[in-house]
Amino acid sequence: MLSHFFRPASCRRSTPFGGLRLAALWLIAIAFALTFPVLAHEGHAHEAPAATTASGLPRLVTKSESYELVAILDGKQLTIYLDRFADNAPVADASIDVAIEGETAAAERNSDGAYTLTSNLFGGQGSVELVFDIKGSVDDLLIGKLRLLGDPEKPSGPTSWYGWPSALRHGAQEHLVLLGLVAFCGLAIGLALRPRRRAHVSSIVMLTMASIALASFGQSAQAHEGHDHADDAKAFIAPSDSARRLPGGQVFVPKPMQRVLDVRTLVAKSDTVPKPVALVGRVISNPNRSGIVQSINGGRVTAPELGLPRLGQAVAKGDVLALVEPAMPLADRTTISERAGELEQMIAVAEAKLRRLRPLVERGVTPQSQLIDAETELEGLNRRRNVIRETRVSAEELRAPIDGVVALSRVVSGQVVQAQDLLFQIVDPTSLWVEAYDYGDTDPAKLKHASAAVAGGDPMKLLFQGWSRTLQQQATVLQFAITDPPGSIRVGQPVTVSAQLGETVSGVIVGRDAIVRGANGETLIWRHVEPEHFEARPVRTEPLDAARVVIVAGITDGDRLVVRGAELINQIR
Repeated sequence: MLSHFFRPASCRRSTPFGGLRLAALWLIAIAFALTFPVLAHEGHAHEAPAATTASGLPRLVTKSESYELVAILDGKQLTIYLDRFADNAPVADASIDVAIEGETAAAERNSDGAYTLTSNLFGGQGSVELVFDIKGSVDDLLIGKLRLLGDPEKPSGPTSWYGWPSALRHGAQEHLVLLGLVAFCGLAIGLALRPRRRAHVSSIVMLTMASIALASFGQSAQAHEGHDHADDAKAFIAPSDSARRLPGGQVFVPKPMQRVLDVRTLVAKSDTVPKPVALVGRVISNPNRSGIVQSINGGRVTAPELGLPRLGQAVAKGDVLALVEPAMPLADRTTISERAGELEQMIAVAEAKLRRLRPLVERGVTPQSQLIDAETELEGLNRRRNVIRETRVSAEELRAPIDGVVALSRVVSGQVVQAQDLLFQIVDPTSLWVEAYDYGDTDPAKLKHASAAVAGGDPMKLLFQGWSRTLQQQATVLQFAITDPPGSIRVGQPVTVSAQLGETVSGVIVGRDAIVRGANGETLIWRHVEPEHFEARPVRTEPLDAARVVIVAGITDGDRLVVRGAELINQIR
């Protein structure tokens, strides 16, 4: 059929309908050209789609060398979050004037540190440019564009001259109706323009072109009225502002949640510091300011008059902590009883003799020396009797060896203990040491600026005391004194000892809380790439002291690193 139109004029038979068929083909071709560009309609512009955030609420993001600003539009209310660029700390004492469409309004400060602004100008459609005039510790001017959602009850019509195909498509409630209309129109045009001998050929060509037009309409009519048919179930879900991990690996954390998580950042800057070394250690008591309490003979424990001391109780040197009644075998008890009986008999004889001598001495019949000998003999017998009584009755007194607090107590009333059992330990909490173990070949004489840290605690300064000249379990033992031990430290608690050597290392110094572990176990640090976007970067670190590490590889100067709240960001999925 098409070859008929392109034959030479001398070879074609002139018909009254030839020009009409050619005109019809041109009209259909123009209709095809009109359908292809109609890929965006009902308020969609023909341009590259803007990057979307994890939140459905319109937002404006802008920043400068001093501030970063995020403005979130909810209806006609604009919430402004202003933070310092360097450390991400909220700026709650600034004054913000917002210029929109030639009008200027002042934002109000809220109790949570944010600013709010309500204006009817936010009820329009399209994009609007906002100018933020910030007056604070640093004056600044920030500019950005905000996309407006507009009023959903007032739909807008086509914005281009070729929008009539879109209006035609949207007028059909079902695509089957659109198919019937296009097929009928194609068939009618084919029947009106057909020659009598080739009516079926013209109809087939027209129907084929109608099918192609339908396919073009179908491709461009997949989405209308601002959404795809597959999203009809999501159209009624209210926009959310939740943190989530994006497909590219970044994490979206909205500004309101950053305030809750107390996220803080640090601008990376390389520095050269002495090379650190890390040792494993534990807290020990000062040998000159501690002591243990043991029983020499063993026996049954009884409480003193004031009761047994409790853990943490302060005691003074010489205080009675417990009494131990010695355990005596039956044979020894029998022997002591017999000996006590003999002493009682001898004491009775000595007292009788003394009674006889006194009158004789008074009359001068007996010399005074015999009376003195008798008194001395009686006094000795009484002392021997008292010793035997104390052996049978008195208990061993356990006394505190130093001033301090009870750090360990392993006795209860009535308990039977053996000789040399550890019953109490007394320590001075203001004088504690740290014992560290070096499994390498570190020279202890080169260690400087030693410190120790416990999990979740502040670092403690250490003063080197000495080191062992012999290996203990293949390790060199080093001892340090804690200059100012905190009240929560405990004897035997494991610590990490950090010290510096004479060598140097270059890198970025951050706190240990900034370093986290990834799902595969690699060491990560989070970069603040955008006001509400964070990116994980693998790094290589070396310990600097008990509270800081040195990042020697993985980041560059100028990166904004998360130094507080990194563990919480790392858990967002």
